[in-house]
Amino acid sequence: MKPYYSPANLQRIPDLMKMSPEAAKAYFHFERQVYEKANVLPQKTKELLALTVAHVTGCPYCIDVHVKKFKALGGSMEEIVEALLVAASTRSGAILSHGLNALNSYEEAAESPDERKTDDEPKCFC
Repeated sequence: MKPYYSPANLQRIPDLMKMSPEAAKAYFHFERQVYEKANVLPQKTKELLALTVAHVTGCPYCIDVHVKKFKALGGSMEEIVEALLVAASTRSGAILSHGLNALNSYEEAAESPDERKTDDEPKCFC
C-alpha cells in the first residue's frame, strides 16, 4: 500500500480541481489574494501563521510546504517552535474553556428526568 501522505500526492490536485472547476478557481483566487495581494502582514509572518495552523489542523502537506517557504524567507526553527508553543497553549486553553460545557452537562444530568428537556435538544453527530 502507498503511504497516505506522500508529497507526490500533491501532483493530483489538478484531478480534484477538474471535479469542481469553479469552486477550485474561487479557492485559488482567494489564496492568491491572501498571500500575494494583501500586504499588511509580511510574507514571512503569513508563512509562520500558515505553518502553525497546519500543525493545529494536522495537515502534513501544509506543514511541509509552509515550513520550507518560511525557512526560505529567513525564518528560524526557534521561531517555529515558539509559534507552535503559542498555538499549543491557545488550543489547550480552548479545551479547558470548553470543559465548562462538560461541567454544565454533567450537572444537568444530575437533575431528575422530569426536569430535563430532551425533545428539542440538539443531538451529537460526531
